[in-house]
Amino acid sequence: MNLSQYTREFRYNLQLAYPVIIGMLGHTLIGIVDNIMVGKLGSTELAAVSLGNSLIFVAMSIGIGFSTAITPIVAEADAEKNPHKIRSAFHHGLFLCTVLGIALFGLVVLAKPIMELLHQPEDVIALAKPYLDWVAFSLVPLIIYQGYKQFADGLSMTKVSMYAIIMANILHVIINYCLIYGVWIFPKMGIIGAGLGTVISRIAMVVFMHIILSRKEQLKQYFQEFSFDEIKKTTLKKIIDLGFPSALQMLFEVVLFTAAIWLCGNIGKTSQAANQIALSLASMTFMVAMGLSVVSMIRVSNQKGLKEYKQLIIIARSIFLLAIILEIIFAILFVALHQILPYLFLNMDNQLQLLENKEVIAIAAKLLLVAAVFQISDGIQVVVLGALRGLQDVKIPMYITFVAYWVVGFPISFYLGEYTELKAVGVWIGLLAGLTVAAIFLFIRFHYLTKKLVVENANS
Repeated sequence: MNLSQYTREFRYNLQLAYPVIIGMLGHTLIGIVDNIMVGKLGSTELAAVSLGNSLIFVAMSIGIGFSTAITPIVAEADAEKNPHKIRSAFHHGLFLCTVLGIALFGLVVLAKPIMELLHQPEDVIALAKPYLDWVAFSLVPLIIYQGYKQFADGLSMTKVSMYAIIMANILHVIINYCLIYGVWIFPKMGIIGAGLGTVISRIAMVVFMHIILSRKEQLKQYFQEFSFDEIKKTTLKKIIDLGFPSALQMLFEVVLFTAAIWLCGNIGKTSQAANQIALSLASMTFMVAMGLSVVSMIRVSNQKGLKEYKQLIIIARSIFLLAIILEIIFAILFVALHQILPYLFLNMDNQLQLLENKEVIAIAAKLLLVAAVFQISDGIQVVVLGALRGLQDVKIPMYITFVAYWVVGFPISFYLGEYTELKAVGVWIGLLAGLTVAAIFLFIRFHYLTKKLVVENANS
């Protein structure tokens, strides 16, 4: 194996990936800003935002997972120099994202009684419900934004969504600050203010994307004369066939992490708060792998369009290698700083909550040690999934992720969390097991498919 053929791809991979990573971090940051600002109000408020967001993350994963179907179609059409196919994928994708955003908003609002069924603390539920209504509504602009973003990503224009997210985050912090604490002429709305801040910033993201993309000269042809007559059942079916399994893959993973929030909630309020802290930090580093996953999808789709299968394997492996190196660096940082990082999330000056907060920090520090290890498995599985989406192979990976997370991961989390002294740490060991199984079997699937493509191409 000649290592240099992989490492020379690193620079271009990172050039494409860094705007996506910043964009992904921006999505996570909106949730983290809510956690930090609301955490200053108290641990009950923090638990309420955590509980509300757990339902939102499930819906968000369906929307984002579904929208990823647009990118490989656009990227393949771009390599083939086929503007008609690009326009069709964009219009149909945007139409489906709008419908899906509205449907998800309705579903989350209807799903509120689930919180009682899961025996979450009553004072936490009372605060979480009104917050959830607002953040659920923000799913409509968020999924529409994803339609624009995946279209731009497919054309390798990954910077536009980065600028949109940076703008949204600045706006979000300002609105949150004014509405949560009641600054200047604004009313003090507590956690409702956090929900409203999320809605306004996400609407601004969609407006920003539309204005920037529609003004680019080379993209004007895709924004003119949109009509519903152009919407064809066959194209809708193609996007749904790719998008639905992709949405389920993401759903299986996110629901596993959401189940971890609920399992930790059953163990106790301090475990739930600690889980939220560790999850927030792990989510930030996971976004780096998510960015590389998008690059994996774009570049593999391009090579598929060009029918350059040997080069496709080199490019994909270079991205896998880069992800492993970066995740090992993050793992080392988590181990080195596991005692320090949890302090960022809690107000240690509050004497009334000092004992409770100390317990939260002790649990979160242990969880970060497990998170350090699962970084690596999580990074591998998500970049390989991106490459498989680039090959437009989504059905088998859907089954692999289901088995890894729900036949292997969840039973381990449940047993160790509920029936052993490991408690929250046991929940996270289950997460690690599920992610590791997914990483191994997804890589085997990718290796099998690409080998088959090279052989078929040589014989044709």
